[in-house]
Amino acid sequence: MSEIRKDPLSDRRVIIARGRDDRPDEFDHVPPRRIATRCPFCGGNEQDTPQAIACYGAADLPNHGVGRAGQSTEDRPAARVHRAEPCPPDWLVRVVPNKYPALQPTGTTDARHVGPFEVCAALGQHEVIIESPRHVSSYSQLTDTESRLLVLAYRDRMRHLRANPALKYALIFKNVGPEGGASLEHSHSQIVATPTVLVEIRRELSGSQRQFRAHDPCFFCRMLEFEHAQTVRWIEQSPRFAAVCPFASRMPFELWILPREHASHFDDQAETDLAELAQFMRKLLRKLEAACPHVAYNYFIHTAPFDTNALRHYHWHIEVLPRLTTTAGFEWGAGYFINPVPPEEATRILRLQ
Repeated sequence: MSEIRKDPLSDRRVIIARGRDDRPDEFDHVPPRRIATRCPFCGGNEQDTPQAIACYGAADLPNHGVGRAGQSTEDRPAARVHRAEPCPPDWLVRVVPNKYPALQPTGTTDARHVGPFEVCAALGQHEVIIESPRHVSSYSQLTDTESRLLVLAYRDRMRHLRANPALKYALIFKNVGPEGGASLEHSHSQIVATPTVLVEIRRELSGSQRQFRAHDPCFFCRMLEFEHAQTVRWIEQSPRFAAVCPFASRMPFELWILPREHASHFDDQAETDLAELAQFMRKLLRKLEAACPHVAYNYFIHTAPFDTNALRHYHWHIEVLPRLTTTAGFEWGAGYFINPVPPEEATRILRLQ
């Protein structure tokens, strides 16, 4: 029997439609992309991208004690890896401005009116994080060092952008596969920083505050406690992090990664926590890829806005959305998602991987 499940933060409804994945499907999935003859993200092709904003090598990990600048790497400020000169040839993770940015770093957010409509300049910052000098297509193919440096770069770039008073939020996200919107096969992430808090984040903040007022502690903490006790949607845990298939999963095999202790800002995480998170993410994405070979997906980090102190009602988290179904007429017209794989079944399959 199908169910309509409600997400308590966003009030979003999801139809869990068991058996709908048995429908006939005469459409082929988008085939994997061919490797380009010259990839701009591969090591040796650095001239094909804009000048690097920051770069990381093995010496930037905490277990090396000191970085290239001779300073301790433990919780170092983001400015330490902000480089004006070209990256050294032994780079492992490189951050560059997006060559085709959605937002521009200069301008004003002052609105002007065009008849009944409002418009302003698309102010903000758009960056690309190249995750390896090797031509790999997935986070799961990164080495342990590369994955740790990548998550460290996420934290450092967010700290750097937070220092800009014109910016209020930064969304870190990753597109994998053609169906996931990836324009290049080479594994990379992106950061878009904006002068306003994004609509989806505002919705989460409002919902979590409403839940907190009614049911202290925060919703995410209560959810983790409940899911751990119930076990049916609890995929995996590490000492500091947990992964669950959310109750109102929008997509088959949707999963969330959350810190087990309450924390509202991703960029407040210590480097020891980030190292554990990197390994935990790699393990989970390998499980997803084993359960759904060649899966396209998106993931993104939801965190508290820049201009807020620690929030008791909000809990940062990572959402992973596999692209196994197509958003079609009903979803666009009604605002409901239809998920043919119950999260309980997805959890059972992921645990087996």
